[in-house]
Amino acid sequence: MLRYSKLLQILKSLGKILLKVFVAGISSLLVVLALMWVDHSRETMLPMPTGPFAVGRTTYIWSDTKQQEIMAPKPNTRREVFAWIWYPAVPQKLSRPVEYLPAPWRLALENQIGVLLTKFITRDLSKVKAHSIYNGEVSPQQHSYPVILMRAGLAALTTDYTALAEDIASHGYVVVGFDAPYRTTVVVLSNGKVITRAPQNNADLVGGNEQEDLAKHLVQAWASDMSFALDHLERLNSSDTSGRFSGRLDLKRVGVFGHSLGGATALQFCHDDSRCKAGIDVDGAPLGNVVNEGIKQPFMFLMSDHSNEPGTETCPVLANIRSIYNKLPADKRLHILIKGSNHFMFSDRGAMLMSPLMMRMLRILGIVHIDGRRQITLTSHYISTFFDVYLKGKPASLLNRPTKDQEIEYVHLK
Repeated sequence: MLRYSKLLQILKSLGKILLKVFVAGISSLLVVLALMWVDHSRETMLPMPTGPFAVGRTTYIWSDTKQQEIMAPKPNTRREVFAWIWYPAVPQKLSRPVEYLPAPWRLALENQIGVLLTKFITRDLSKVKAHSIYNGEVSPQQHSYPVILMRAGLAALTTDYTALAEDIASHGYVVVGFDAPYRTTVVVLSNGKVITRAPQNNADLVGGNEQEDLAKHLVQAWASDMSFALDHLERLNSSDTSGRFSGRLDLKRVGVFGHSLGGATALQFCHDDSRCKAGIDVDGAPLGNVVNEGIKQPFMFLMSDHSNEPGTETCPVLANIRSIYNKLPADKRLHILIKGSNHFMFSDRGAMLMSPLMMRMLRILGIVHIDGRRQITLTSHYISTFFDVYLKGKPASLLNRPTKDQEIEYVHLK
């Protein structure tokens, strides 16, 4: 009986300890969530564009009456793309600023990816301040401007790359990005209809050869969309009903860049469409027949730091990059690495819109080494400079090493 009483006392003491641990854990979790909520609610200002032009932003929805959407879940679905265009604009003191992401898109995104991510892990997108003028007038400083096609990573929204788009546009380019129903996470059409990514187009749901095959199909679809978008830009240049872009697009000087799967898309587009005059792959793994057949246009690989990953020097991705790189003349190729950079921090969301607590944890774990804004600054500088050289004819010495940026490493692939 005495032993039984002692056992009860031990169990009661253990229960109290476990209760205290549980309460402490819950309290700590609530404190963390509270801090993340406070960070979520703060205003976030994107980096100020570094070029001499003010920037405007407008949107279009382009429909294809000839070709169906090959990645739609149902046959006979009309192809559509939602285009976001940033461009050199006339400065306006009382101008209406753009919403970083329009309210219907924010609601659709929250419904698609969940409250935890949109309310705690990232900043409130309604409080992200961009620098673009809504539907501003195109700057008259030049008769026309070169066009840069931009493609986001995998299913990311085009607006996730607003900081890059605004900075490049401020240097005298018309930057055109686009989202596609059934492949982008969410697309909101002009009638309010929301179309989400189809499960069969989600490469994260499969693995191995199946994932690679799907990625190749997606790259081919996105590359086709680039050509489709360029067709519409030609029509816009010939006759824009708003008058904004009529005769203002220099379509003899077209560049393209993309991040991750978008980088693979940029490569494939330059392979498929001779209207591409220069391209950039931002940390994307090459896919498709471009790997073996190569490209003819000047091209830059702008990569994040994979030095801590095992087998980097012998991995298939590097071998595929080398295959394309070595087919290009020495004066038409460039391979740059941003030391300490992270694959996901080429976008606004990864670089500036994550919870500071989350970013601090990633730093402790050794996943993040460079400040996100610094990574965006370096990326936009080298993208603009590359296009300045190969689309505007500026001196190649602007890209020559050595560089004053200590984080930049020029890589020569053998």
